[in-house]
Amino acid sequence: MATLKNRKIVLASRPVGEPKASDFRLEEAPAPAPREGEMLLKTRWLSLDPYMRGRMSAAKSYVKPVEVGEVMVGGTVSEVVESKHQGFKPGDIVSAFAGWQDYALSDGSMLQKLDPKLAPLSTALGVLGMPGMTAYFGLLDIGKPKAGETVVVSAASGAVGAVVGQIAKLKGCRVVGVAGGPEKCRYVTGELGFDACVDHRAPDLAEKLAAACPQGADVYFENVGGSTWAAVFPLFNNYARVPVCGMIAHYNDTELPPGPDRTVQLMRAVLTKRLTLRGFIVFDFVARIGEFQREMSEWVRAGKIKYREDVIEGLENAPAGLIGMLKGKNFGKLLVKVA
Repeated sequence: MATLKNRKIVLASRPVGEPKASDFRLEEAPAPAPREGEMLLKTRWLSLDPYMRGRMSAAKSYVKPVEVGEVMVGGTVSEVVESKHQGFKPGDIVSAFAGWQDYALSDGSMLQKLDPKLAPLSTALGVLGMPGMTAYFGLLDIGKPKAGETVVVSAASGAVGAVVGQIAKLKGCRVVGVAGGPEKCRYVTGELGFDACVDHRAPDLAEKLAAACPQGADVYFENVGGSTWAAVFPLFNNYARVPVCGMIAHYNDTELPPGPDRTVQLMRAVLTKRLTLRGFIVFDFVARIGEFQREMSEWVRAGKIKYREDVIEGLENAPAGLIGMLKGKNFGKLLVKVA
């Protein structure tokens, strides 16, 4: 096989506050050659997700950070182009974790074969992939929605939030979304079927959210933090459940937010209202991936779960895409079409 050129985007420096274009670097090198038991993957689609900001930091977390000079991490849909692995052949399409590059080696671990006839390949990184799985288990296992309850979802037009709200509707709940801007709010109610949606940029966010939740909030799916958390917190009913998926409003913080320490207020509410707040990582549920795939694919095929994708063309534009996503510029699941 002729030598292939591998473009890769590496972490050039650790960002302070908001990431900048200079925190990334595009490099080129020959694609690696597979050894016995390995295969060479070509990236077709790259997923951009909020967790990537955390991986750019050296702070201790649930996984090790990307080191300066290393390829940025990310989920991919990839094609096997050369194989010395008996379980895979050239032409196979797989979901992988190949990162921000054109080509990557794999020994077959953490790969899943995809059938292009069953669903668009990009959905393996969205509604039928990690974001969909995050929504499914976070809501059903931690949120435990019951018919007639009110479920509030932040980042409601995003890859996770949109699925959370639709599942909650399938479970018979009143669903209130919080999203950024009138267009996203119209999409959440008009296309996804939420009962109401409030613009988080509104100066009277707290009042509007309270009006949309006349019976209070029984489940709050937390993706954001910030002003949205402050607005929903007073609305919690007794025994409310809060799956904590993300805090994107704070990912670029360099110090604690200003204002009084509200820890005592929070803990008092946890005690008196018997609240459940539980953080989770999608990996917690990896043993049950088959359950998720069966039910979610059925819902998608039946039109019960809808999804939206925001596609960027070209690997070189991935840094700008991630920077924009952290400011809420994407609309739907953010993907890079690499090849």
